[in-house]
Amino acid sequence: MSTAEPIRYAADWLELREPADARARSRELLSPLTAHLAHASSAAGGTAVHDLGCGTGSMGRWLAARLPGPQRWVLHDRDPELLALAGAGMPDTAADGAPVTVRTRQSDVTRLRAADLAGASLVTASALLDLLTADEVDAFAARCVQARCPALLALSVVGKVDLDPADPLDAELTDAFNAHQRRVTDGRRLLGPDAPGAAARAFRLRGAEVHSRPSPWRLGAGEEGLLRRWLTDWVAAAVEQRPELAPHADAYLRRRLRSCAAGGLRAVVHHSDLLAIPAAPGGTPA
Repeated sequence: MSTAEPIRYAADWLELREPADARARSRELLSPLTAHLAHASSAAGGTAVHDLGCGTGSMGRWLAARLPGPQRWVLHDRDPELLALAGAGMPDTAADGAPVTVRTRQSDVTRLRAADLAGASLVTASALLDLLTADEVDAFAARCVQARCPALLALSVVGKVDLDPADPLDAELTDAFNAHQRRVTDGRRLLGPDAPGAAARAFRLRGAEVHSRPSPWRLGAGEEGLLRRWLTDWVAAAVEQRPELAPHADAYLRRRLRSCAAGGLRAVVHHSDLLAIPAAPGGTPA
């Protein structure tokens, strides 16, 4: 797995979206995950979690407090400033009061090797899959299965947005945004909203048990800051992909921002969470 383009987000955007991320992540996947980890972690003396593309650490803050038992987290990111924020913000204790320890590793998650996951009980990532290519997702699944390490992959975009009230331009902007997510950049064709399906297929092809659940953002009154930022960036990406939309999109954005300021706009931004549990040597999930 390799890339010429850094996978990087601004810290202010990650901090702004963290509460919405926390509400959206699927809690249903915690049951099969904790059932698996209860067996694997007891044999290993605790849970070793690798958080890939950790950003400011929101996934770790959400998950560590929901998993029981001692935990050792390794936070991976290309950006040293984000790593510093993530390392400083992790909780000290697990759901049952057991200790949580943290170390950071500056690394390119698209160059992950099976050896990098040696001893890992779990790999996590949030809002990462859609930034990868088909080959990178396939290689990622192969590395996890080779290491017999389950993967919890949260908040992947699926290409669907519901806005209330509706506007005639919604569908056209959605199509343009999705095309932007699938763009070719530096010779790499990103999967965008096709990533969750590609990841599920890649894991299943290798015998893993795959669970998938919806994890939508539900934005409305009281979340105007995030809604404004998301809407502005969403429209900008659509126009970057299809510049001919600019005159109509500018007027659209002004209307939408006025509605947002008045508390009259609602948005559901659909995502998907995926849990893949590789099969044990005997052929059943590990």
